[in-house]
Amino acid sequence: MAAAAGGVLAAALALAGCSILGGPAPGGEGAEAVEAPAPEESLAAPDVDVSLLPEEQVAPAPRMRLADGLAPPTNRWFSSLALGDAPQPVFPMPLAVALTGGGFAYGLPQVQVTETSILGPFDPQVGADVGAASAVVSAYDVASVTVELRDGAGAALGHLQVVEGSPVLRYTAATDHDVAMTAAFTVADGRASTEVLDREHVLVGPGGADDPGAGLSGDGRVLSLAAGESVAWFPVPDGASGAAVDTLVEAASRPVTEVSAAYGAGDDGVSTALTYATADGGPTAVVRMPHQADSAGATCDLGTYATVHGTVDVCTASTLGWSSPAVEPGGRLDLSVLDDDARAELADQVRADAAAVEAGTLESPSDTYFGGKALARDANLLTLADGLGLEDAAAALRSGLAERLRQWAEPDGCERRAERCFVHDPVLATVVGKVPGFGSEEANDHHFHYGYFLYAAGVVAADDPALAADLAPVLDLLAADVASGTGVGGMPSLRVFDVYAGHSWASGYAPFADGNNQESVSEAVSAWNGLALWAQATGDSELEEQARWMLGAEAASARAYWTDFDRDDPALEGFGHQVTSLVWGGKRDWATWFSAEPSAMLGILVLPAQPVAPSLAGDPARIRANLDEALAGPRDDPASWDVMFGDQLLMYAALAGPDDAAAALAVARDLPDERIDDGNTRAYLLAWLLTHASRPPR
Repeated sequence: MAAAAGGVLAAALALAGCSILGGPAPGGEGAEAVEAPAPEESLAAPDVDVSLLPEEQVAPAPRMRLADGLAPPTNRWFSSLALGDAPQPVFPMPLAVALTGGGFAYGLPQVQVTETSILGPFDPQVGADVGAASAVVSAYDVASVTVELRDGAGAALGHLQVVEGSPVLRYTAATDHDVAMTAAFTVADGRASTEVLDREHVLVGPGGADDPGAGLSGDGRVLSLAAGESVAWFPVPDGASGAAVDTLVEAASRPVTEVSAAYGAGDDGVSTALTYATADGGPTAVVRMPHQADSAGATCDLGTYATVHGTVDVCTASTLGWSSPAVEPGGRLDLSVLDDDARAELADQVRADAAAVEAGTLESPSDTYFGGKALARDANLLTLADGLGLEDAAAALRSGLAERLRQWAEPDGCERRAERCFVHDPVLATVVGKVPGFGSEEANDHHFHYGYFLYAAGVVAADDPALAADLAPVLDLLAADVASGTGVGGMPSLRVFDVYAGHSWASGYAPFADGNNQESVSEAVSAWNGLALWAQATGDSELEEQARWMLGAEAASARAYWTDFDRDDPALEGFGHQVTSLVWGGKRDWATWFSAEPSAMLGILVLPAQPVAPSLAGDPARIRANLDEALAGPRDDPASWDVMFGDQLLMYAALAGPDDAAAALAVARDLPDERIDDGNTRAYLLAWLLTHASRPPR
């Protein structure tokens, strides 16, 4: 049952008091074809048991600044506040906030654009010293974090609340004490403010709008707070009128008590709503990011800020809702469009690649990243053999893939061997492969790794209930580790997925001055596709709906910030490239962690080319422009594709239209073997291009 987008928003507003991360709900208006189901309370929480796995810390535990009883918040925009050697600045959008020696500081990042980077570093424009000797994260939810500042004896002095999407920073005193500020605030025109770097910053103290100078010292640098009193600060937006500032003062006077999320997933669209509950039920201040452009439930006439993600509108809202196009999960290419000659050509290559898998020439590594990619590679090859009626090849591939998946999914595997198995880290509350890769022992990249496992299992077990049942105890743990809608087994809810930002974060501890980051957003999209296919294979409709929501949301943010963003946005003027391959909380780079090759910048954003990859397509002209930047020469020269990720770029080219696919096919037939990614085969490369070349133009 589906409801129109406007009706879904109304339902979302009715859910404003539900602090859920899993119930369907809500969206926004502005996307005519987007529909989402009417809201129901339904939490996506696989029935998992972490005690099935051996307990082991694969890496030393990080230093934790975390109150008792809280799940370690890995892969969050604020992870470094709680985990790692020292807290780093965090970027809740639009502010940047950091802990300091005796308290904290915030600033509105001043965007600096270079040829290769869009920079918005932490700039401590207003600081506050409360005499703190230490700090711990004492609470967090879907979009806010509370830091308890403590004195030398370990007693609470007060609580700093940082809310994602809010231009307001709030501190509440737990005892009577003074707040010493780095800027002098003076009262004029009915508000207390200061000017830093040509921008007005407003202080809303315990007296609120009625008594803006309450508690301020004569020089305006010290604010006296009694226990239970709070102070809030915000930078005045660009273009904000006096009335707009008054509205923001009123909003800043309301403490946000909780942020909750709800979602919906329909055939045409997915919808997201964040509800910012306040002490008196009134609206608060939020900023609307580019991927939330069709948002409803918000009044967005309070000015703008320039950010590394583009120009954002400043709004007031209780519930901010928005919608994104749906992406249909998929694990098979449509081979029915192929003619006899294409099927014959493809069958020959499938047989050759299947023989290479059986002979071990196409390897199956033991770490969770490359091992997972190999499983997904063979699952794709299996679907081709099935679709072409190659019974012998399909039987061998199915048997081998099922055997390897069963080995990985043995709950006690790590008690009998040192590879191809998983353990439970009780300190980080996460599932880790015994042979880690790319820092997975520190919770890095788990959605990338486990997405491949879930994809392969979802494909091969789609029509094999017995296999699905055998794999479920461990595969459900992998799903829960990265995406459980409610905390199970001590894990945080939605470990990697940032509801407000609409995308995932890859670093476990985020020990960086630029916040957390994500590079291969396409592998995140792939992960939620794998999650949906696994949910389908196991009949978990609630998990499938959640996966569909995450899939559509991540794909929309991938286009908005990585591959297809608005290069004409004034905030981004001067950036010299088509894509930003590495997106951080505080910057966006034309760079990767592993290569300076131009082809790597785009290739890492389009692999793996699964059947859902068209969700990353964007405008055909933009695809061609992205490729022109990535290749070694003109697109019509086969030598230009002899680059890192050459196969993935050829598959991406096919998304521009059938003529582009046909041209890519001519190159792919002779592409050097070393340019075939280890998660791909030449058979799948050809199948992708043949099927796309046979489709009508979009």
